[in-house]
Amino acid sequence: MDTSNDQIQELPDDGPNTVALFLGLYLVILAFFILLVTISTIEETKSKKVMDSLSSTFTSIVPPSADLQSFKSKDGDVLAGQEFQQQVTGIFSTALGIDKVDTIQPGRQMRLVLKADSLFFQGEAKIRPALFPMLDRMVAALSSRPAGLRFDMEFVIGAETSGDGKTMPTTETLELKRAGAFANELNARGIPPDSIAVGMRPGHVDEVTLWFYTRDIEKSKLKFTEEDRLSGE
Repeated sequence: MDTSNDQIQELPDDGPNTVALFLGLYLVILAFFILLVTISTIEETKSKKVMDSLSSTFTSIVPPSADLQSFKSKDGDVLAGQEFQQQVTGIFSTALGIDKVDTIQPGRQMRLVLKADSLFFQGEAKIRPALFPMLDRMVAALSSRPAGLRFDMEFVIGAETSGDGKTMPTTETLELKRAGAFANELNARGIPPDSIAVGMRPGHVDEVTLWFYTRDIEKSKLKFTEEDRLSGE
């Protein structure tokens, strides 16, 4: 009887089940960590030290007194200022050509540069009557102050200087008359007296710069100490 075929047909036994082995190891490890968590205890001293360390690190970034209401108020101030800036830009863009508009700080500070003769008759300190509706709209915008805020405007006109380039004229020049005429016209139309300031600076006499500000009323108030008050008496 030939047994060679029987030897060839014999197959080796299957090895161990690898998947079942790894699954068993995972379960053992999982059970080990569950046991560690179960028998562990929280050390209050170490936890408190960690919390104190975090508080001292971030106290300069987020003050303890800060709350959502204060941040909401700041955001509202900026939004009100941005709306004011858009309103002023719209007033000037529809009334006359604007040479340059710069938003120095969104919602806080804006600058408009324009030709003096676009506001006044050439060579005169008389405002063009066609611009009176624009001035009325500007006065209305500056007067619409939200609670706690103030809208301010500065009128700055260029002026010639002496030979040293620093000394401003001391006589009543056309530029000085124009600055006064602009302030008087806005005052006559009801602008809040503390919302407008006029001045001159060395520069082109035919150039006017209008600055618009959104200011916090409390921060803009003068702060006097008790010592200052006593010294004033």
